[in-house]
Amino acid sequence: MTVEQRFCDTHQWVAQEKDNLVVVGISNHAQEALGDIVYVELPEAGKQVQAGEVIGTIESVKTASEIQAPVSGTLVACNQLLDDDPEVLNEAPLTTWVYRLQVAASEFQTEWDALMTDQVYQNFLEQ
Repeated sequence: MTVEQRFCDTHQWVAQEKDNLVVVGISNHAQEALGDIVYVELPEAGKQVQAGEVIGTIESVKTASEIQAPVSGTLVACNQLLDDDPEVLNEAPLTTWVYRLQVAASEFQTEWDALMTDQVYQNFLEQ
């Protein structure tokens, strides 16, 4: 089964795992722009976040970039593997998740529909 990824203008992808649980990672465009990623800082699980809220930072040898929540929800997990091996985001950005969010059922479809499909995201990058 292929999992559909949606994208946001902050160059993150979102994929639905089950029910209203989503995983979030960074796009290939983001990892290319960042360069060699050396550190990922995220809050503890349990934090309530709103779409657009800054929840962490990705640092590379070039720059630091804020991580914003693409949808609203409760942060249920952060990828602890990134603590010791953040460069995996450069190696496999479209399959390495950064964090998981539980989205309220009443808001899920609206927020999901607001994200870009792959084709729309590719068009966005070309602008």
